[in-house]
Parts: sequence; structure tokens; C-alpha cells
Amino acid sequence: MKKEEKGQIIDTLVAEINAFPHLYISDISGLNAADTGALRRLCFDREIKLVVTKNTLLKKAFEKADGNYEELYGVLKSSTSVMFSQENSTPAKLIKEFRKSHKKPVLKAAYVEEAVYIGENQLDILATIKSKEELIGEIVLLLQSPAKNVLSALQTGKTLIAGLVKTLSERE
Repeated sequence: MKKEEKGQIIDTLVAEINAFPHLYISDISGLNAADTGALRRLCFDREIKLVVTKNTLLKKAFEKADGNYEELYGVLKSSTSVMFSQENSTPAKLIKEFRKSHKKPVLKAAYVEEAVYIGENQLDILATIKSKEELIGEIVLLLQSPAKNVLSALQTGKTLIAGLVKTLSERE
């Protein structure tokens, strides 16, 4: 591979790293062509971009990209593929689902919500991380709950007060 080609690949990887807030580094070596095709289709269906790259090129791309990816350098060994995603837990869920019928991909590391997760043992944690939208929705629901309780109490109290006024007016 010529130096110009390597530079183009690095620039493409830098653009992907900067464009996607979440990335998962995995090992898909050992998958045959049919299984790799099936994995790529699943990734495409879930809006995940799967890229197989050389470790040295990925490391140079990390060095050029916005953000701090130094903690990921240690996992750049053997075969490497990168899953880029806009959603934080979608690649982890995809890996878990695909692993029900295959031995790979194996999670090496992930960069999610500006935090680094290293090792296969982090897969269950990554699959359960909620997105920012989900967390905001839960906060809104929690904030609405007390207001709904107050309104409900006022509505109940209104009928109670109306009943008392009616009873008092009938006495006279």
C-alpha cells in the first residue's frame, strides 16, 4: 500500500471517528464470508457502520481525531474492526444478538458517551446503557409525577369541597 493510500484511509477514519460519537472495537477474524456478510447486513439495518482496518492506521487516525483515545491504543492488536454508531448501546446489543449463533465478534473496547470500556466483560454493561434521550425522558416523567399528584389531589378536593358546600346549603 502506498503512502498516499494510507493517508486517504487515515483521513477517512478520522472523518468517521469525528462524525460518530460512539465506536466499538471488535475482532471478527475467523468469520467466514457468509457470516461476515450477515454481520454487515445487520449493521446496515441498525445504522451501524462496520469498518475493518489495520491497527496502525486506526491508531494514527485516533491521534489525528478530536477527542482523547489513548486508552484504546492497548487493544489495537490482531484483527480489528470498528463499529461506528450514533446510538450508544446499539452495537453492544447487535454483538450480543449475533453471538447467540456465532463465536465472534469479540468486543475489545468501546468509546461510549466519552468514556472508555475495555474488555469483553463490559458487553452486558454497554448493552444496558441508556441514551441521552431516554434519560431526559425519564427525568421529565419524574418531574411530572409530583405535579400530577398535586393536580389529582386538587381535583379530588374540589369535589369534596363542592359536596360540603352543597350539604351545608341544604341544612339551612
